[in-house]
Amino acid sequence: MKNEMPLALHIPEPKLRPGDSPDFSDMHLPAAGAAPRPDTHAEARDTHHLVYDLIRVLDDEGKAVGPWNPKLDPETLKRGLRYMLLTRIYDDRMQRAQRTGKTSFYMTCTGEEAVAVAQAMALDRGDMCFPTYRQQGLLIARDWSLVDMMCQIYSNSRDRLKGRQLPVMYSSKEAGFFSISGNLGTQFPQAVGWAMASAYKGDTRIAAAWVGDGSTSEGDFHHALTFGAVYRAPVLLNIVNNQWAISSYQGFAGGELTTFAARAVGFGLPGLRVDGNDFLAVYAATQWAAERARANLGPTVIELFTYRAAAHSTSDDPDRYRPANEGKSWPLGDPLERLKQHLVGLGIWSEADHEALTMELTEMVRAAGKEAESYGTLGTGPTVSASTMFDDVFKEMPWHLRQQRQQLGI
Repeated sequence: MKNEMPLALHIPEPKLRPGDSPDFSDMHLPAAGAAPRPDTHAEARDTHHLVYDLIRVLDDEGKAVGPWNPKLDPETLKRGLRYMLLTRIYDDRMQRAQRTGKTSFYMTCTGEEAVAVAQAMALDRGDMCFPTYRQQGLLIARDWSLVDMMCQIYSNSRDRLKGRQLPVMYSSKEAGFFSISGNLGTQFPQAVGWAMASAYKGDTRIAAAWVGDGSTSEGDFHHALTFGAVYRAPVLLNIVNNQWAISSYQGFAGGELTTFAARAVGFGLPGLRVDGNDFLAVYAATQWAAERARANLGPTVIELFTYRAAAHSTSDDPDRYRPANEGKSWPLGDPLERLKQHLVGLGIWSEADHEALTMELTEMVRAAGKEAESYGTLGTGPTVSASTMFDDVFKEMPWHLRQQRQQLGI
């Protein structure tokens, strides 16, 4: 018998662990402005080289270069910076609220603000968003009430969701923000189904959904791409590749083998891989994909290449599984600083302007927090009456629920 090499199982392992120094020297980053921009009516196969590229607009000096530059006017750029900064300040306050016992849980989107804000601004207000728990910037960019968001986090007497959702799992039909689910990947088939219904009715609204890199290994992801491709559903399918789940890195979802945008190829869909920390690139890619959807050309898969700079949640300590302060070494920088640098370079912004805006937004968030806390917090109440547990289950409450409520005396 011939000698055969023993089989070996490959277990994905991150390159660096706690105690190591951050090192991204092996990361290949195409130059800003180098990626070509296909016509929005291009065949899907004509976009497939872009799933391996990286669409970038802002260069290292903060200048907007290349064919993907959306050429936004100064007021739109300033609005984008305002929404991103407001999102970060809001996150900071709610993180501290959790640490002081006012709520049980919180998740920030530090370093990923450009994803939600730029995409919200590139979509129409009537388009329906199916987000994960890290797209609070969608609500903020749609000028939704901070007090309302905080009341949901505190599960207080003004929580419209009546304490039934985990903090940060918002829901707002008026803002086109579909109820967040804690189950991974569910929003992709939901968004495709909603988009199919919109097209079937002859509506003009499109859908957009977001999942993390890990959720691409869920069956829901593949079901959604199949239905979206077959029926040409008007939907944007966004994959936020922020490198890490709560303790496992993106290699466990197949990120070692190829890009996440490349999954579009097998389904015959167009795919874009975008610098997720570049506000202008995210805006431009979203605008391009939205135009395709509105022209009945079907879905686009967008990988937003970014980095989760903070902890996964208030239940997480990232220093236990990755190098300390690795986020500060991320080669694509901070989305707020990059857009700020761009505005300064255009001569329409300054450090004094930025400091004044920071103070204004900090006071806005502080005032909203004070009002929200006046309606109660998780730790102190008041909360929604326990009797509401029987509401919203049936259109007309059946006899056995009425009986149970009477027995509880509530």
